[in-house]
Amino acid sequence: MENTQATVEILNDLIQINNDRIEGYQRASKDLKDSDAELKSLFTRFIGQSQGYRLALGTEVSAFGNDIETGTTTSGKIHRAWLDVKAAFTGHDTHNVLEECEFGEDAILKAYRTALEDENLPAYLRETISQQESELLDAHDEIKALRDTVH
Repeated sequence: MENTQATVEILNDLIQINNDRIEGYQRASKDLKDSDAELKSLFTRFIGQSQGYRLALGTEVSAFGNDIETGTTTSGKIHRAWLDVKAAFTGHDTHNVLEECEFGEDAILKAYRTALEDENLPAYLRETISQQESELLDAHDEIKALRDTVH
């Protein structure tokens, strides 16, 4: 029972950080100029990616007979509030938006790596989480490469 509760907490933590990622990319899309259509499309793809992860993780939480987390993390809310203040002073240039997206990708990767370090995580969930983490690393690298090309 204790392991089940720990597993549900891990899954719900990952759901929350995926909620953060969804909100972050929705906000970032609004901050971009209309001319950044390709970047908006990429952000929409990442939103869909996290929605899929959230669904997969939530299905497992439900299978354990628990409620699925619907909110975002406190640190995610604080970060978005800080971004609002920063944007008021610096504007929403593409480089800054991509820099903040990379920060968010770093945070979600850290959460996934922490989850994978838990020795009580069942093997079938470790496989799912590891696959998601691998795809998130690809997304991180894509954002980082884009950030490095925009000045």
